[in-house]
Amino acid sequence: MSNDDLVADVSDELFWDPKVHSEAIAVAADDGKITLRGTVGSFREKREAKKAAQRVFGVVSVDDELQVRLMGDSKRADADIRGDVLQALMLDSLVPSTIDAKVDDGFVTLTGTAEWQYERDEAEMVASAVVGILDISDEIKLVNTTPKAGDVKDSIKDAFKRNAKLDADDLSVSTSNGTVTISGIVSSWSEHDEALDAAWSAPGVTDVDDLMVVEY
Repeated sequence: MSNDDLVADVSDELFWDPKVHSEAIAVAADDGKITLRGTVGSFREKREAKKAAQRVFGVVSVDDELQVRLMGDSKRADADIRGDVLQALMLDSLVPSTIDAKVDDGFVTLTGTAEWQYERDEAEMVASAVVGILDISDEIKLVNTTPKAGDVKDSIKDAFKRNAKLDADDLSVSTSNGTVTISGIVSSWSEHDEALDAAWSAPGVTDVDDLMVVEY
């Protein structure tokens, strides 16, 4: 697929997604590597634009350089934003009470601890929906008992084999002190994400080093 064709397909996908207003988004492509530039009206829309670009066949990576530009009433005091973020975190049963947030000029930093990556992901997703946020930095630390490296590796490989979307033979897994390294070739972003989710679901994993390559 040529760069021009890929730009056209990504632009069409952005236009097709009702959660994204694509009028102020510029798309560039270089051998499957997509760059998004321009402005969006919310941090949530920025996240959705990147996800839309990743869905397109032929995309191997997305560099999201979109800037959040708040208009009129969307600009809010840091104290008000923090209050809404904390309220949203508290109301979500998947977010542990050990997670906190601070806000500086619209930039949110999530802090505290969690036992699982899905709890960190949930906290970031919930916070991203709050009006007035310009960006989110996730500094939540994972705290979990680290099992034997062999047990973690075997459990992840078994999860790969159970997943119909993954070709376990094309992926290599190594572990060290709670950090999992995944390398190999996947055929799509959805397969890439499935592999990451499987790795993060293993007990004792505190970090995942993603060395996978998307090849079509």
